[in-house]
Amino acid sequence: YYNHTESHNNRTFLYFAYGSNLLKERLRLKNPSATVLCVARLKDYKLVFGNHKGLTSDRWHGGVATIEHSPGDEVWGVVWRLSTSDLESLDNQENVTLGAYSPVELSVKTKGQELNCRTYIMNSCVYAPPSPQYLQVIMMGAQQNGLPMEYQDKLRAIRTNMYEGPLPVMTELEQVLRMARGTACSAPEPAEPLQVLGPFCRNQQ
Repeated sequence: YYNHTESHNNRTFLYFAYGSNLLKERLRLKNPSATVLCVARLKDYKLVFGNHKGLTSDRWHGGVATIEHSPGDEVWGVVWRLSTSDLESLDNQENVTLGAYSPVELSVKTKGQELNCRTYIMNSCVYAPPSPQYLQVIMMGAQQNGLPMEYQDKLRAIRTNMYEGPLPVMTELEQVLRMARGTACSAPEPAEPLQVLGPFCRNQQ
């Protein structure tokens, strides 16, 4: 995971994000060192949504993203470079110590080269649709980083659980996004849910 060309005191690692951490502002909430490196493609995997042992995410009130091996499919995402000082924070975000996700090293393709990156795969995944808010964050990240339009269309077609309640993490994100735009953030408006139609992704081939 580590970039050995960096000095010992400034060591970094590469992280392949495919879910909510596609969005820069989301990733940097807890991992401020993250800088985007490139868009990349993971071959022979597919994106699915679910919960560890069927326990619904308190943070997102629905299924969350993971990947599973699927010959012929592909997952697009973003490669981030992070300082190893953020490694523990990233693991905590993915609930590694609780056993929800396991860190793995996978090779992703970008512009004719391959990069070995850290990413995370859910353990004991029970499929469940995501909340509209969670899917919205993924879509915002896909748009922000210019993922292929065909892949964005597939994301947009994912069926959600239509959850409409409050999500503190969304309020925090909206405040950060408003600050980035230089607008008032003291009383953020609820996020507009994406219009999502079509079958839930685990039913797609």
